[in-house]
Amino acid sequence: MLTRLGALWAALIATPVLAEQSLESEASDPTASLMAFQLQNFYAPSLHNRSGSQNLLQFRAAIPFELGSTNHIARLTLPYVTHNSGGQTGFADTTLFNLTTFDREWGRFGVGAVALLPTGTDGLSAEKWGLGPAAGFVAQTDWGLFGLFNQNIFTVAGDDARPDVNLSTLQPILNVELGSGWSVGTSEMTFVYDWERSEFTALPVGIKLSKLTQPGRLPVQWQLSYERDFYDRGTGPRDTIGLTAKLLVPK
Repeated sequence: MLTRLGALWAALIATPVLAEQSLESEASDPTASLMAFQLQNFYAPSLHNRSGSQNLLQFRAAIPFELGSTNHIARLTLPYVTHNSGGQTGFADTTLFNLTTFDREWGRFGVGAVALLPTGTDGLSAEKWGLGPAAGFVAQTDWGLFGLFNQNIFTVAGDDARPDVNLSTLQPILNVELGSGWSVGTSEMTFVYDWERSEFTALPVGIKLSKLTQPGRLPVQWQLSYERDFYDRGTGPRDTIGLTAKLLVPK
């Protein structure tokens, strides 16, 4: 049995040649070894079971690096609430993500870990440290790419008076290239399962339109998205409009 498992793992981590990706494809592929810095604004004009609106400004950096013979992608996400229905503003909690990627003829898969850091402002932070596994894949096709990502955060420390954060997320990836730098695909569209509540607490469906441009020395991908969350038992956003500017730093 151990021999068979060893042979299976050896087959998985073998590195066949991956077809070269266009910059347009890399910009929409979260597993690509492409340095990127993006600023996102998510405006929710309507909320479930609560009046008012919400706006979130989010900075995200993706840094590829090599460790020994393996390729990695480190990603930092830092959100800032500029407005919510409670009148609060300030930083929310930071997440750190590291994925070890393996090239395949059909695309790429990866395994890694995600961490939650309670760096948020009082009232906007979970006040919990979280850690858990992550995995996903992206497959390349003639028309674009598709894939799926899973991240899991489980409380490991923090304020005992606050509820634990035990969440799993599923994010489908779909991007269709239209030519001339244009593409269309799914929005952030992250499904969230709360293990404390034993139910999904986010059931979004959305679409995203992207355009790759080069206004200066470095290319920029612009994204406009719309998303509707069909989970209506909470007080989160019902409709969300997103605008993203992603600065790309090719090798």
